[in-house]
Amino acid sequence: MTASRHIMLAAGGTGGHVFPAIAVAEELMGRGYTVSLVTDARGTDIGNTLSGVEVHRISASGIRGGVVAKIRGVVAIGVGVVQARRLFRKFRPECIIGFGGYPSVPTMVAATSRGLPTIIHEQNAVLGRANRLVSKRVSTIAASFDETIGIDDEYSAKVIVTGNPVRATFSAARNQDYPQIRPNGEGVKILVLGGSQGATIFSDIVPQAIGGMPATLRRRFAITQQCRPEDIDRVRAKYDTAGISVELSTFFEDVPGQMAAAHIVITRAGASTVAELTEIGRPAILVPYPHAMDDHQTENARSVEEKGAGWLIPQAGFTPDALTMRLESFVNLPSILIDAARAAEAAGGQNAAGAVADQAERLMGGRQNGGRGRTGDSLREIAA
Repeated sequence: MTASRHIMLAAGGTGGHVFPAIAVAEELMGRGYTVSLVTDARGTDIGNTLSGVEVHRISASGIRGGVVAKIRGVVAIGVGVVQARRLFRKFRPECIIGFGGYPSVPTMVAATSRGLPTIIHEQNAVLGRANRLVSKRVSTIAASFDETIGIDDEYSAKVIVTGNPVRATFSAARNQDYPQIRPNGEGVKILVLGGSQGATIFSDIVPQAIGGMPATLRRRFAITQQCRPEDIDRVRAKYDTAGISVELSTFFEDVPGQMAAAHIVITRAGASTVAELTEIGRPAILVPYPHAMDDHQTENARSVEEKGAGWLIPQAGFTPDALTMRLESFVNLPSILIDAARAAEAAGGQNAAGAVADQAERLMGGRQNGGRGRTGDSLREIAA
């Protein structure tokens, strides 16, 4: 029985970090483990949506800026390490899994300094800075992509490619067939997802691209679009002026269902979004957020494009004319979309949550006694 065995997850507070953690938590609880999540104030709201998982908030901070700011960051992490150790004494976790973001760092430092089995999962095609801080001390690095920029060659032996865990609702939608495209490329369904960063670019460009088409062409598309609250009225007015019927919302309750019903998705290239698209098997036009840390969204999108599962358009090149040309090619030659959907589906279905859980069980089964390190050494390395 594993009912009394505890695994602790640590993640930054954004959906890109917390959603994979939730997916792994679902998998672990299905195997009979008890699970807790350590995060920051933002992550507690998301984490609390998962029944059966205790969510804990600890101190954390990025380490950047001037000398004083860096010192404050190290102090905040030091406080977080103390808090994490208290949680260890309470729950006695047998494995710690980190999902990146600075709020994960104190827990991972506390775990590695005590010699506990540890895994970090990297969602993006570029190793995040928080994961980079602890990568050399953890037991295993789980990667979403076949190649991850930023992992030192000397640690390549502990890298396992698992894919990026997605929530069960997205895996359930994988069984839905790609929608048929009617003769002459009619009825192509476009889903536009803005996400938390930069949805305004889609509110500006997509209505212009569709509205600027000849009436005979734009009538071939059915559009569902997510907008920021401050953008939705003007976007609706643009579509109304062009005589286009659309579904607009600031939030979609059933994103898996919306994705499954779409022929093409226009969105950013966050790691979770990319994983969800390939899990369901839907092609996408990916416009990377240009200010993402280390430009990781461009690398995510490039990986999708190299697989033939979508198209990377840099934000600077995401113009109404460029989008019109791309969409026109889909209705003129629907096989382009069908082939991309097949490639997307082939890239998904990895059961990444199961693969990460497998690694945790492997480490727990092979754990050696002893191996306690010193937190001070870890913090000095992070501050260096």
